[in-house]
Amino acid sequence: MESWLFLFLVLVVALVGKNVSLIIATAVVMGLKLLPFTSKLLPIIQSKGINWGVTVISVAILIPIATGQIGFKDLVHTFKTPAGWIAIAAGIAVAILSRYGVNQLAAVPQVTVALVLGTIIGVVAFKGVAAGPVIASGMTFVIISLLNLHF
Repeated sequence: MESWLFLFLVLVVALVGKNVSLIIATAVVMGLKLLPFTSKLLPIIQSKGINWGVTVISVAILIPIATGQIGFKDLVHTFKTPAGWIAIAAGIAVAILSRYGVNQLAAVPQVTVALVLGTIIGVVAFKGVAAGPVIASGMTFVIISLLNLHF
């Protein structure tokens, strides 16, 4: 019963904050809890979900290459600008930090509660987005803006 109340609270916060992603995610989890085989399904999603999400995000990131919007010319240009190097470094930093983060979640599950709360606050109160590659882009934007650089 406590989990339903917690999920309902998250849903209300998402609705008040008008965060569609969190509304959908919460509704999906609530729907999954109604399934008869949920005790087997939820642990699988918990253990594999981040990897699935990263795969979906990676597919979305690769689409501009597939459509021809990004080509080798753009890749070469990236290496010619300080902003490009910052973006590469931010991507590397986020990938490394994410590896440690995933390991920490496995080793110290109590961190999950604080992360969930922080993510909900960040998404709802500050109109943030819960996504790793977007963090690299945001870090890049901040550094480029502070240094007044351009691609």
